[in-house]
Amino acid sequence: MTLRFGTAGLRGPVGDGPGCMNVGVVERTTAGLAAWLRDRCLGGGVVVVGRDARHGSEDFATAAAEVLAAEGFDVVLLPRPLPTPVVAFAVRRLGAVAGVQITASHNPPADNGYKVYVHGGAPLAAPADREIEEAIGRVAGIRRAAVAPVDDTLVDKYLERVASLPFGDRRGVRIALTPLHGVGGDIAVTALRDAGFTDVHTVTKQFAPDPDFPTVTFPNPEEPGTTDELLAVAAAVSADVAIALDPDADRCAVGVPGPDGWRMLTGDETGALLGDRILTHTPGDALVATTIVSSTLLGRIADVHDVRSARTLTGFKWLVRAGEGLVYAYEEAVGHCVDPDVVRDKDGISATVLIADLVADLAADGRTLLDALDDLAARFGVHVTGQVSRRFDDLAEIGGAMDRLRTHPPTEIAGIAVEATDLASVRGPLRTDAVILAGPGLHVTVRPSGTEPKLKAYFEVVEPVPSAADLAAARVAAQARADAVRAHLASGSGPGTS
Repeated sequence: MTLRFGTAGLRGPVGDGPGCMNVGVVERTTAGLAAWLRDRCLGGGVVVVGRDARHGSEDFATAAAEVLAAEGFDVVLLPRPLPTPVVAFAVRRLGAVAGVQITASHNPPADNGYKVYVHGGAPLAAPADREIEEAIGRVAGIRRAAVAPVDDTLVDKYLERVASLPFGDRRGVRIALTPLHGVGGDIAVTALRDAGFTDVHTVTKQFAPDPDFPTVTFPNPEEPGTTDELLAVAAAVSADVAIALDPDADRCAVGVPGPDGWRMLTGDETGALLGDRILTHTPGDALVATTIVSSTLLGRIADVHDVRSARTLTGFKWLVRAGEGLVYAYEEAVGHCVDPDVVRDKDGISATVLIADLVADLAADGRTLLDALDDLAARFGVHVTGQVSRRFDDLAEIGGAMDRLRTHPPTEIAGIAVEATDLASVRGPLRTDAVILAGPGLHVTVRPSGTEPKLKAYFEVVEPVPSAADLAAARVAAQARADAVRAHLASGSGPGTS
């Protein structure tokens, strides 16, 4: 089977043959990308090429750069393994016609990938993926020309920008950080230091890039157990906040100390905190965005700030195209775009700096991120989000489950009456293979996974908080409802099962 080119580019196991990531596949893919750019009168322009530290990344980046150079492009080959956001930054800063980052993000160690940015610095989006795949199929020959890597100037400019992002001037915060064996460690520590945050404690055994990811089963900070080492360091040094980057440092997960010990925040919790922080310090008209599978809380925060909000399909390729005036976008999978004018994609490094900025401001007043979440809950109600997945051995069964859900949608979930909206039948940018089930204080989105043989149900329950004194009881009630919803969705009576 041939490795297919999609909206994320390529991703798959490193190995021989057309179904794996190897130099031949990268050469052919790059020749197709070059042809597609020429067809759009973008030939001869600048293309940025970067890489992470996975198996094969250096050879793949060199191959991509040399094919582009032979095709007449002005190639900027970054000097060393670097976070994916640096490529997104460089594409936008240089006015490049495209960018290529060799990375498999948080996939298992055996994998690698090929991510494409288009002119303007946004990730590739449909229908360009299909057009490039067609161009790859027409490639008749491969040429290569030597390319020398550039110096660290672009990296320095990126760090300079990130260091300028904090809104406050307080720096009294102790940070525990891990890059999970990826390429974000040095860059994150430098960015924090340049911004004035110098009390940083790292997970030593996870700090240096290592393509085998020896201390984690799956290098995704959302996976249970992956941040155990981080939280142990955070507890040992009495940190104020813990930060886990994924291997290419475009995602950022946040850990906090609480009355029951350390825990990781959900992507939605961090999204609400960063969204409120940014809007509090952003004058004038603005837009914030999240996705149809994320919490609705950001929209309510936007309303009180009297700014616009949008919900898009999943993926930053859609979020960063949400509209003019975008100042912040996030998705529940711990991805945050806090500086879209400069990096039009999720960026774990800049998110880390703004989290440190927020924690420092709160700490100076004797408060924590959990206190800030309580403030939001008291104002907008307790929002609890979660996800339930059903794995299928046969991909065709997923289509059958979605058909059953559309034909016979449930009328209640865990005792809550719901109505169904089929997004496959709507017009406009939200048209997709998904069904929304909504009722009082409940919102569920059911859709097939884009990367795994799974049917996923993302849910949110909202519990009003009549007064500050009722917050604890509201949290208990919200969690009980969320547990009931989770159990229903996971049971044989869940969506698409009958």
